[in-house]
Amino acid sequence: MIDAHVQQQDAEIALLRLHLAAHRASRFWRATWPMRHLLDQRPKVVRRTRQALKALWWTATLQLPMRLRARTAYRAAIALPVHADHGPVVQSVPPVLPTTTTPMVSVIIPAYGQAGVTLICLEAIAASRTMTPFEVIVAEDASGDPDMMVLDAIVGLRLVRNQSNLGFLHNCNTTALLARGRYLLFLNNDTEPLPGFIDELVALAEARPDVGLVGSKLLFPDGRLQEAGGIIWQDGTGWNYGRGDDPTLPRYNTVREVDYISGASILLKRDLFEALGGFDPLFAPAYYEDVDLAFRIRARGLRVMYQPASVVIHHEGVSHGTDPTSGIKAQQEVNRHRLLARWPQLLASEHSPSGTDPMRAPEHAKGRTTILVIDHYVPEPDRDAGSRSTMGIVTALRDAGWVVKFWPQNRTHNDYTQLLEAIGIEVLDGRLDLNFPQWIARNGAELDHVLAIRPEVADEYISDLLSHTKARLSFYGVDIHHVRMRRQAILLGDAALAAEANEMEKLERRLWGMFDVLLYPSEAEAAQVRSLVPGAPARGIVPFSFDRFRARGAPPVEPVILFVAGFAHPPNIDAATWLVREILPLVRARVPATRLVLAGSHPTAEVRALSDGDRITVTGNLSEAGLAAIYLEARASIVPLRVGAGVKGKVVEALQQGLPLVTTSIGAEGIPGLEQVATVTDDAAGLAAGLVMLLLDDRRWAVNSAVQVAFAERHFSRAALAESLFAALA
Repeated sequence: MIDAHVQQQDAEIALLRLHLAAHRASRFWRATWPMRHLLDQRPKVVRRTRQALKALWWTATLQLPMRLRARTAYRAAIALPVHADHGPVVQSVPPVLPTTTTPMVSVIIPAYGQAGVTLICLEAIAASRTMTPFEVIVAEDASGDPDMMVLDAIVGLRLVRNQSNLGFLHNCNTTALLARGRYLLFLNNDTEPLPGFIDELVALAEARPDVGLVGSKLLFPDGRLQEAGGIIWQDGTGWNYGRGDDPTLPRYNTVREVDYISGASILLKRDLFEALGGFDPLFAPAYYEDVDLAFRIRARGLRVMYQPASVVIHHEGVSHGTDPTSGIKAQQEVNRHRLLARWPQLLASEHSPSGTDPMRAPEHAKGRTTILVIDHYVPEPDRDAGSRSTMGIVTALRDAGWVVKFWPQNRTHNDYTQLLEAIGIEVLDGRLDLNFPQWIARNGAELDHVLAIRPEVADEYISDLLSHTKARLSFYGVDIHHVRMRRQAILLGDAALAAEANEMEKLERRLWGMFDVLLYPSEAEAAQVRSLVPGAPARGIVPFSFDRFRARGAPPVEPVILFVAGFAHPPNIDAATWLVREILPLVRARVPATRLVLAGSHPTAEVRALSDGDRITVTGNLSEAGLAAIYLEARASIVPLRVGAGVKGKVVEALQQGLPLVTTSIGAEGIPGLEQVATVTDDAAGLAAGLVMLLLDDRRWAVNSAVQVAFAERHFSRAALAESLFAALA
């Protein structure tokens, strides 16, 4: 869901850029350039014009009297003295908060005086460009501070004035009773939330029903990291994970389960908070109430999650000070002992001694299995089948509770990195100031497993792995490379490629003797490896998996054939060329209106040249949503591979989509029983005949679609992949 959302946003941005470029190229834009240039040099004129237009709008909409009263009160309030520790001077225009009768989130800000600090927080919220409906409640805890009258001028704020001082904890609990939102977001008044902070917390809470509490990344005002989730050790002491470090490092940008989140910015469901009785008064007036809340939430079988995409600047110490021997801060040590007394067995079983277990402790993962996965780059599941397979594997590992680290050989950080980080996989890319020998020397002892993917990748890293870790070493070949290369060399009569295939066979045989487990995407390939090297620990796994399988209704009316492939791969170029030159003419002899869509990433010039306009379309890169739309439009799918090896992602995807399939024996390789639900033949005439049948026979189309979906559900579910993977790794 997240990757589709990101891709949709990318498409919308690209479209907006096109509109912007067209606008800038218009006659109007060019003709008005002198006026714009002049106004750029006269900012006061622009400001006064804007103010005049705003006054006209307020007059027309009957807002002017209210706005003038609010501004007068606000300016009177901010004329009062502001202490230096209140942060930057507030602006002369009061913030305006959104108003709604049905908020999804109630932002609760407990305050004890400190008007300047609270105003900065509210201004940041007003500027946060939040899409989620929310309300803001400030609970002023009877401080007697006259400066707090400034809050009366803020439109949209629900201001609660306590009649007596309740203290931080009771103030939070009492104010929560007034909230109307489905979620409560407790926010310290000495914070400056960055744009999107609410949306990101809610998105994670809504996406995972097992999540009980979500918290933000906290930064110091100078940009250093204050906390990326919290660690509680066996003795009850705590660490603000990453304190003082660079907040852009990979380990601080991964969604993960944590022991607790500091209460400066935490979100949970209102009904859950009420069921728990709120923050426990045992920890009044403050400190460890957030830790105890996290422990009680986890005791209900729910997770406490850190969301790095929600970022909040926290002026630490403004609320409670920093001296642990005086004031409310002195309560910290008292409440630590209370936590120890309440949770002794939990702390002993689920938490580590102070400062130990550096790979598991930040993820609340004591005793869990750790694995390092190495591949040539971060998987791009909408671009190539190999990436889709890798994504399925790492997702299965993470779903099983393993601590997963991913090392991309190219060390590149891009939009796809966030797909892994969003599901809790740390990506050790170029943001990390360590090369692989340094990293594995430092962390190898913490690893239980390593999975290297593809021969060239495994070859680069195997020496350092053998030197610096005792982890169980697994190799995933994706396919038997030398078999695929040799088949292609024979088809093309390419002596140089045949020589490369021989070298690849030597490399693969050497690797087969260096790893503890050899994984291949079918039992047929694993058996072939065992026949080449008797005793080799080769095992087949399910290479692709899906959450949903598309049951189709009536067949599309238009005769559209679809071939999906990554067209940087030579076997797919050969297949596309053969399809257009030899198979398609036979189909059109029977169904003249037939259209062909060649859909997939990186089409070469040779592939693009196959397009003839409307009748043969070469799409180029597609989002998952775009590809899904083409699957719905198409009447039949073809995978006309003449060379290759391994299970083909494009074949499995056609099964999952319920789009009746025609393929070759190479396309069907590694999928036993495929010939019972799809047409499998190796000559152009047979492939064309299978396509014509699907284009013309509605009954046959419906039967094939239904049996293909059922076949995919049996063999390519998430459960099937996970079962095969963990059996192989055992």
